[in-house]
Amino acid sequence: MSYIDQLFSLSGQVAVVIGGTGVLGGALCDGLAQAGAHVVVAGRSAERGAARVAAIAALGGSAEYAEVDVMSRDSITALRDKLVAAHGKVDILVNCAGVNSAVPYEQISDEDWDRVLTTNLKATHWGCQIFAPQMAIQAAGGSILNIGSVTSHLPLSRVFAYSASKAAVVNLSKNVAREYATKKVRVNTLCPGFFPAEQNRKILDPARVANIMGQTPMARFGEPEELIGAMLLLCSRTAGSFITGAEIYVDGGFTGNRF
Repeated sequence: MSYIDQLFSLSGQVAVVIGGTGVLGGALCDGLAQAGAHVVVAGRSAERGAARVAAIAALGGSAEYAEVDVMSRDSITALRDKLVAAHGKVDILVNCAGVNSAVPYEQISDEDWDRVLTTNLKATHWGCQIFAPQMAIQAAGGSILNIGSVTSHLPLSRVFAYSASKAAVVNLSKNVAREYATKKVRVNTLCPGFFPAEQNRKILDPARVANIMGQTPMARFGEPEELIGAMLLLCSRTAGSFITGAEIYVDGGFTGNRF
C-alpha cells in the first residue's frame, strides 16, 4: 500500500451519506466509494439512489441505497439500526441533506422557516445524536462530517433561513466534537462555496451570478467533485486523526476575500 493510500484509504469502512441522492451528496458518495468505503446512499428517492449505486458499481465501488426521511427522528434511528444489523458498525456519517427558501426576508413563512431549519439543522442534530453513541462503542470509533456553507458566517440575500441553519450547524459540530473528543468520535464541518445544486438554482439569476463571481477570486463556481479531497481528509482516521471541531471552506477564495 502506498503512503497516500495509508493516509486516505477507507478500505473496510462503512460510510453513510444522508442526502446522498442529491448533487453534492452524490459526489461525496462517489469519493468515499473510490477511497474504498462501502457507501450507503441514503435519501428519499429510490430512483436517484439506485442510479447513484449503479454509477458507483460501474466504477468498481461498493454501495447500497437506503431510504431515510430527514424530517423524522424515527426514520434516522431506523437507518442506524438497519446498518448496524447489516454491517455491525458505521464508520463514517456525512450529514448532507439541505434545502433553502429563496424568498425575500419579509415573505418567509413559518412553514418554510421550519422546513429549512428541520432539514438543515435538526436532521444534522439527529444524525449526530443517533450515530455518535454507536460510533463511541466501536473499537475504531468513527467520523461525522456535517455540511455547512460560506453563509455560515457571511450574510447573503435571500438565504435567511438557510444561513441561520448553517451557522447553527457549524456551532453544533464544534459542541458535539468537544463532547465526543475523548470517545473516539471526530466531528467536523465542510463548508462549500457556490456549487450550483437543487437548493440554490432558483436564486442564481444573472445579476446574482455576476456579483458572486466578482467576489470569488477564482471567478467560477465549484464542481461537486472538488469537495472530495477535503472530505477525505476530514473523514480519514489516519490523515485526519487529530482533526475535530474544524471547519474547512472549499469556496474558490470567497470567504478569504470577505473576512
